[in-house]
Amino acid sequence: MQKEYTVTVYTEDRIGITNRITIIFTRRGINITSLTTAETEIPGVYKFVITVMSTREKLEKVVGQIERLIEIHRAFVHDEDEVVYQELALYKISTKSLEQGDIERVIRENQARILTITSEYFVIEKTGHQQELLDFTKVLEPYGLIEYTKSGRVAIIKWSRRFHEHLKDLQKKEAAIS
Repeated sequence: MQKEYTVTVYTEDRIGITNRITIIFTRRGINITSLTTAETEIPGVYKFVITVMSTREKLEKVVGQIERLIEIHRAFVHDEDEVVYQELALYKISTKSLEQGDIERVIRENQARILTITSEYFVIEKTGHQQELLDFTKVLEPYGLIEYTKSGRVAIIKWSRRFHEHLKDLQKKEAAIS
């Protein structure tokens, strides 16, 4: 049965690695719904957080293929209950709505905040899960929503401590060799 999974991939910083990883998903007919990448706490090691709709069986095969790439340290498939995650959304709203008075209450009640205000628009920031961010979009539409954009998933794995210790050990060994 298809459901949403989070795939994490720990890589070295190499040109073209994003392309090589995404091609593996494409060849298996798996659409990536979100992809976020950033350097980890270990210099030179990057973490890809990939959100997909698929079956566990198909993803296990994809992870096996990804791990065969030279630049890959490890790759994992996670169920939703194995990750703590958030997404970030920005909403551009017409400044005219500030005159209505209750937009500030709506922002507070939804744990959002105003980032900037100009004469034409203001920008609201909100973090949360995808559906929560989409629901907030509907709340803001009557106030003159001009534009909406959302980041990919940022996730921390609940059980990843041993693996991160392994990466830190690798870093120490590389430093000793240098």
